[in-house]
Amino acid sequence: QVQVVESGGGSVQSGGSLRLACTVSGLAFRKYAMGWYRQAPGKEREGVSCVSWNGGRAVYVDSVKGRFTISRDNSEGTLYLQMNSLKPEDTAMYYCAAGASPYYNGDDPCFDLRYWGQGTQVTVSS
Repeated sequence: QVQVVESGGGSVQSGGSLRLACTVSGLAFRKYAMGWYRQAPGKEREGVSCVSWNGGRAVYVDSVKGRFTISRDNSEGTLYLQMNSLKPEDTAMYYCAAGASPYYNGDDPCFDLRYWGQGTQVTVSS
């Protein structure tokens, strides 16, 4: 059974930084696209960033471009989200998602993200 575990959340002041990490067991991490999503109370889950299986393609929602960076270390089996210049509107539960299509070569690195973690809370105060 696939297990997805996020870590690194916390409370920071506006303008601060956090780095989230995600580890996956039960599948070969290096074969699959990965993504970060977030959900604030009363809002729908929103895609933040996704990266292809080999790190060659990455996408970001417009609101985080220039502030967040997604990366992966396939030798360690870890996905990261570096979050800089945090804003109160970034406050949400952040979820990591793992793909189910090995070596997917399409244009969308968010394709078929099927396995989800429990989330890690990010709170940004003003």
